[in-house]
Amino acid sequence: MSPAKEARRSVADRPTTARLAGRGRDGAATRARIEAEALRLFAEKGVDRTSVRDIAQAVGVAEGALYRHFPSKEALARSLFLSRYGELAARIGEIRAAFPDLRSRLAAIVTHACRLFDEQPALFAYLLLNQHDHLGAVPEATSGNLVEALAVLLGDAVERGEIPPQNVTLASALALGCLVQPAAFVLYGRLAGPLSLHAEAIAAGIRRVLRGEEPD
Repeated sequence: MSPAKEARRSVADRPTTARLAGRGRDGAATRARIEAEALRLFAEKGVDRTSVRDIAQAVGVAEGALYRHFPSKEALARSLFLSRYGELAARIGEIRAAFPDLRSRLAAIVTHACRLFDEQPALFAYLLLNQHDHLGAVPEATSGNLVEALAVLLGDAVERGEIPPQNVTLASALALGCLVQPAAFVLYGRLAGPLSLHAEAIAAGIRRVLRGEEPD
């Protein structure tokens, strides 16, 4: 082969920016499919009873493809929990910035959570059933911690006199319980869904808890 032909072949074989970008897009799409199928399987079967092979077969890739994105099944489970938990925390921060008072903020948070549950019940099931395994790894920063983000929002309400002075971390836990337990009841068929049908009642219940009022 002449030097000129060899040079042309070398250039042709070299990955172009477009080809590399295409690979990057394919990798991102594969990772998204892995996360979606893993989330579904973890919610249905539990992390322990879900194998890497189960996830790979659901995605339609070789098991090795999973290890190119996550070092282990446990790392995948942890990444899923922290990223989705962090997304909910970020949404609370956005609502705090967008709405002026506690009543409207709570209504927006509950509405968002109920809609998310109705659209992605597997996500809620996974977060609910696996929180004990991962909450210890949640960062303390408000941006990634749902409880801390909610505590800041409730701290605003205390400062403005919208609710009595109280431990806002405990209040956040109580408020989340008012939301999570009805979601669990819908998930297991104890309460008729969709959860969005109960959003107004849930928000009202949270307000009563935060004000220290007895149920009507």
